[in-house]
Amino acid sequence: MKLTFKNTAIGLLFFTIKTMSFSQEQEFLAPLITDRPDQTESANVVSKGTFQLETGTSYETYKNNNILTKNFTYNTTLLRYGLLDNFELRIGWDFVEGKTKINNQTTNNVSSGFSPLLLGVKTSIAKENGWLPKIGLIGHLYLPFTAGSDYKPETSGIEFRFAFAHTLSEKSSLSYNLGASWGNDSPEASYVYTIAYGYSITEKIGTYAELYGDFPENSKANHLWDAGFTYLINYNLQLDATVGTSITKGQDLLLSTGVSYRIPKKDN
Repeated sequence: MKLTFKNTAIGLLFFTIKTMSFSQEQEFLAPLITDRPDQTESANVVSKGTFQLETGTSYETYKNNNILTKNFTYNTTLLRYGLLDNFELRIGWDFVEGKTKINNQTTNNVSSGFSPLLLGVKTSIAKENGWLPKIGLIGHLYLPFTAGSDYKPETSGIEFRFAFAHTLSEKSSLSYNLGASWGNDSPEASYVYTIAYGYSITEKIGTYAELYGDFPENSKANHLWDAGFTYLINYNLQLDATVGTSITKGQDLLLSTGVSYRIPKKDN
């Protein structure tokens, strides 16, 4: 999911981890379920009164004939807060830097800055019941005035997704999203899909493989894949890593790594 903001966010994260202490009651918390590192958003909301910080870095390359574009995202940060038992608030902000090579020669055209701030909500719609999946609904609004000049669109972006989840066994699950987005100063909708299979190798190590993409109304469809793993350091702290690329023409390489940390509600 390079700048003082990055260092501040990561520093704050580890300062919080170091200074907070938890009682034995944390053993009764729900399992740590995150919306990273894959593209598939979970159907779960964070518990009421709980903050969850999910952040990381990513590296992407795109090649078109003799033009190579490299994008570095230094803080793919998402903060989630459980407002109600079935409703969470979401805020996210990324800092991106883009570099271009033409005929293996780096150009002076370097773009950098914040992408539009994300404001969103997620709500639970239905619990899993037999073959019927758990269902959640997510809505995001992207605010153009919060973006840097290199990544500032003229109009606001909107996205919604239905998130579904099936438990296949004690160690495996299947999750998928269906939705649509409007953005990049285009009036056309782009219909979004994802599907991810997850498997727990041990109680701490999990893996996943995923297909995802979109169908713009007036453009060719884009299809991609990625795979990765997660490592649960403790009940509230998880690391992740991902690799991927596109199936259709587009992204040549995706590398990502990150960390997710839950700050549970303190009982009075």
